[in-house]
Amino acid sequence: MALQRTVDKWKMKRWFTVHAPKSFNEERICEMPADDEKQIAGRKLKVSMEQLTHNPQNSFSNVVVRITDVNGDAAHTKLMSIEQPYSYIRSLIRRYRSVASIVVPVTTNDGTKATLKIVAITRARTTHTRLKGIRKEIEEFVRAYSKENSSDALVAAVIEGRLQGEMTAKVSHITQINKIEVKRLEIA
Repeated sequence: MALQRTVDKWKMKRWFTVHAPKSFNEERICEMPADDEKQIAGRKLKVSMEQLTHNPQNSFSNVVVRITDVNGDAAHTKLMSIEQPYSYIRSLIRRYRSVASIVVPVTTNDGTKATLKIVAITRARTTHTRLKGIRKEIEEFVRAYSKENSSDALVAAVIEGRLQGEMTAKVSHITQINKIEVKRLEIA
């Protein structure tokens, strides 16, 4: 009786290098094994933004990307969302402060639809009317900003913190603002 040879499926796999989207300069994210290109197309990956930007200030942010196409051994991705973990947002909120949460669906000037979930934290407790005014001004500002800029510019502004800084300056006449954070940016 002859011995049967078994093929080790792990040794048959190919390694694919996954690259970040163009907004992150196509930085190498990781390598992943698969039998063929079809197996990794459509996969989602969650990566720390610090790994992509090499900036320790972005250590609390996570980036979710989806593999869209594979060319040879290189897999290219599309940005799905940028998110702050709940623990980070919760660490910003202290006693005797007020919080305004805003969800703003926008369309950029290149036709990309996005949703921004924003949290504004005041320095002291404030009235409901002021929180309502903060929400209204932030929503108007974000809609106007997205109409003027492309999706890549919007993502870059969120990553660099320019959008948050401009929102803080826009609403600081209502009450003292401790911090404004984009809790989540989803791109459709």
